[in-house]
Amino acid sequence: MSVILKNYIKIMADYVRKNAWGDNGTFNNPDLLWYAKGVRVMQSRALNEENSWWFFAAIHGEYLDGGRFPWAEIPSPPPVPRSPRPSQSVQEKYWNQCQHQSWYFPPWHRGYLIAIETHLRKEIIALGGPTDWALPYWNYLGPGNQNRMPPAFAEHTLPDGTSNPLFVEARYGPDQDRNIYIPEGDITNKCQDAEFYTGDGMDAGYGGFETGFWHGGKYSSGKLEANPHNLVHTLVGGSRGVMSYPGSAALDPIFYLHHCNIDRMWADWNADGNKNPTKLNWLNGPAAVGEREFVMPNPDKSPWVFTPREMTNMAELDYRYDEREATSVAKGFDAFTLRMNKLGIAVPEGDLPTMRSKIEKASEVVGVSKGKHQLVGNKLAVSVKMDTTSWKNVSKSLRSASLANIPDQVFLEIENVKGTEDGNILTISVNGKSAGKISLFGLLDASERDGHHGGSGLTFVVNITHIIDDLHLNNNLDVSSLDVDITPMRAINEEHTISIGRMSIHRE
Repeated sequence: MSVILKNYIKIMADYVRKNAWGDNGTFNNPDLLWYAKGVRVMQSRALNEENSWWFFAAIHGEYLDGGRFPWAEIPSPPPVPRSPRPSQSVQEKYWNQCQHQSWYFPPWHRGYLIAIETHLRKEIIALGGPTDWALPYWNYLGPGNQNRMPPAFAEHTLPDGTSNPLFVEARYGPDQDRNIYIPEGDITNKCQDAEFYTGDGMDAGYGGFETGFWHGGKYSSGKLEANPHNLVHTLVGGSRGVMSYPGSAALDPIFYLHHCNIDRMWADWNADGNKNPTKLNWLNGPAAVGEREFVMPNPDKSPWVFTPREMTNMAELDYRYDEREATSVAKGFDAFTLRMNKLGIAVPEGDLPTMRSKIEKASEVVGVSKGKHQLVGNKLAVSVKMDTTSWKNVSKSLRSASLANIPDQVFLEIENVKGTEDGNILTISVNGKSAGKISLFGLLDASERDGHHGGSGLTFVVNITHIIDDLHLNNNLDVSSLDVDITPMRAINEEHTISIGRMSIHRE
């Protein structure tokens, strides 16, 4: 960590990020009131100033040059500036850095949070605020009404009657009525039960697949990013809301509270004994292999260059969270045990073999859909034809399942998903049973031919093992095809049709 940034965050040895729902999530919570005041100062500065709100939003991503969702079309408040722009060299150094569908997703965003928190704290102290101020977090998975956006963000004014810089007009919510809440059951903390940071085969693991510098697209998201991260972005932003697109999301002050919660979950995953990658390509970041470095502006406008290695030790980063995130499955009784018990196989206490041996093996395609598909209206139904010989291997593995013969896992892969509207969520079902929900966060960026990755679209991988297990237990696994239904949260009109490439079933 640079000496300059270290000096800014060492005013006190320990900063505590607290739950935004303290004092009922209103401006009686001093963390939220001072946050609003700090945001106002940063919003008062020009786009080309490295300590402005707008510059920091562009670090995550920006749509200044038009496109399908240009900053020019974002309704005020806040009034989003599009000029004056910094030099091209400054833009290339700092802007459009966010890491998505990448194993760098957790550490890059941790550095991003530290950077803006440092700027905000400097402004808050200058205003006479607390020297130990820290960003709060929104725990939408918490008890009671914490699934609702803290009320301070919906107020039009601060307690002194001045305008509220935390209020955003283009924040529409799941029902498109500006009532911001996270529907119960849509998101979970099951990602916390992931055993490995980086997966193999079809499973992306907790943090994502191994990549270089990756601004999003093509690869499937890691478990933490897929749920809750991506889903919360879409549920808050809604259709055409700023939180629904990577290139506008950081304009919304609720963005940073959302990412503090994601960061808190990663910290707790590590505190539970789970390990981060040890490969040098992760520890040293993409700059170590000649790609873009991770860099943020310090409050004095000097650059702070950081690596994932520097983001792993919470004690050295001088902040902590006031609450722990409990795992959804108690340690010692994990998903493997639950599955084996479901299949009638007892797992002795203290003897918890995992699926790792299967994950490390190459996957085999056992079924493929025909042609490309268009999702328009309220539903897309696709029949995925199974290869008879390969599919029999799945049935055979289940019939012979034991602790010595771990049965196959089965995945549905949906490739090259392209479209122009991010703000939607797709519910996936296989043979009439729910396989989960996927957010289209990042769809626009991944679909643009002149974008960062040539318009390859998004790829989603859904674990459907539980559905296949049920078919086996009900003696219904001898099928020639599987029926995949995709249902959008909001109907898709013909102007914004979503195209989908191959759908395939894999065994591991």
